[in-house]
Amino acid sequence: MVNSRFSVAIHILSLIATTSDKSLLTSDFIAGSVNTNPVVVRRMIGVLKKAGLLSSHSGVAGYELLVEPKKLTLLAIYQAIDGPEQLFAIHDEPNPACAVGREIQHTLEDVYTSIWQAMKEQLQAQTLQDVLDQLRT
Repeated sequence: MVNSRFSVAIHILSLIATTSDKSLLTSDFIAGSVNTNPVVVRRMIGVLKKAGLLSSHSGVAGYELLVEPKKLTLLAIYQAIDGPEQLFAIHDEPNPACAVGREIQHTLEDVYTSIWQAMKEQLQAQTLQDVLDQLRT
């Protein structure tokens, strides 16, 4: 499902990529930029580390990207944080006695699959570097 996690992940990765003094990159500092709780940042960083996009050193402030921004696609970021390819959820158990209810799930699966494929192509074509190039920092 589409939510703000994707935007937060891109924000965090962009901040890490553009901050030259990596010792500033504490979860509090990042949370201040994202305007969220440091716990949210730590959880997201954990997900990004598990996906192999970030690293950190125990006991030392700072994070570093493990993938160059020009090689890190938005699709890779999306898949790292949102996992399975489910952009939209389809409601359960529509009424089978209704003509629409009988067909809606299958129909929406086809529609949503086509939308997801188009979205994947766009996300694959864009990189973190493209985002960084558009930032006015």
